[in-house]
Amino acid sequence: MLKDRLIARALEEGFAKCRVTRPDAVPELPARLAGFVAQGRHGQMGWMAERMAWRGDPAALWPEARSVIMLAEPYTPAHDPMAVLDQPDHGAISVYAQNRDYHDVLKKRLKRLGRWLLEQAPDEQIKVFVDTAPVMEKPLAAAAGLGWQGKHTNLLSRDLGSWFFLGAIFTTLEIEPDSPENGSCGSCRACLDICPTGAFPAPNQLDARRCISYLTIEHHGPVDPELRALMGNRIYGCDDCLAVCPWNKFAVQAREVKYAARPELIAPPLAELARLDDAGFRAMFSGSPVKRIGRDRFVRNVLYAIGNSGEAALIPAAQALLDDPDEAVSDAARWAVARLK
Repeated sequence: MLKDRLIARALEEGFAKCRVTRPDAVPELPARLAGFVAQGRHGQMGWMAERMAWRGDPAALWPEARSVIMLAEPYTPAHDPMAVLDQPDHGAISVYAQNRDYHDVLKKRLKRLGRWLLEQAPDEQIKVFVDTAPVMEKPLAAAAGLGWQGKHTNLLSRDLGSWFFLGAIFTTLEIEPDSPENGSCGSCRACLDICPTGAFPAPNQLDARRCISYLTIEHHGPVDPELRALMGNRIYGCDDCLAVCPWNKFAVQAREVKYAARPELIAPPLAELARLDDAGFRAMFSGSPVKRIGRDRFVRNVLYAIGNSGEAALIPAAQALLDDPDEAVSDAARWAVARLK
């Protein structure tokens, strides 16, 4: 049976789980997305509103598709991702960004699996996606039975925990779909209660405008001073709601060595990061997803962390950027100096 061979091949390629669903398996998706955008919770991510018709309806993205193959690949950290939060003069970079860009790594693996699939069915077609198109991978993965969306809206799995990437292969092939997993978080509120900025208005709801991952990566310009003070030393992304999840006791070790953290990115000193110019930033984060936000936004984040550090020794690092050409950076430098003084 093709599906059995597909799953076996996916495991050979290094994926931890492979499940199948239909493009139209989540009929409530358009209304959910429309409500999220109508409340403005997408913040500056205008592409969510612009491509809402596709994002809310995977069947509209590629009408010829008959099946969606959802795959999970672990990136479980070998170190405690929360330990850096106790080092205020160092920066916290999200686990997924501490080495190679997963978009590139995962997409190559998806393409290999896709080529194999086309060898089995030469008359069919495929398209692969890794956060590279208006595809809502988490609801589709839940519909396929890879796991369920927890109260923090991220995907959880009984046998993978929460540390895994998602990839999707859309195909014109008719493949028997899997059933959704009936997972539950019960009365647990760990992910909701740990959020530093209160980004969850209610269980299963996210206001991206208050999410540190959004603020450090997607938000352009100065961040609201009220939120800056709550960001701590998180300079790219935030792992709090993932790291605290009890289901991580079932997390499996990452198989891909390119996801293993580079030691210099686990807890880099803020003073060194503040000195980065554009060339230095590009060199340090070559091949990393951090590179895409650019030097200015990254150094802005570093200055917020410096301002939150309580370390007077970092004042000179902030003062050196008071006249930075980028307005958000110079604003962050003034804020950091004022807080530390």
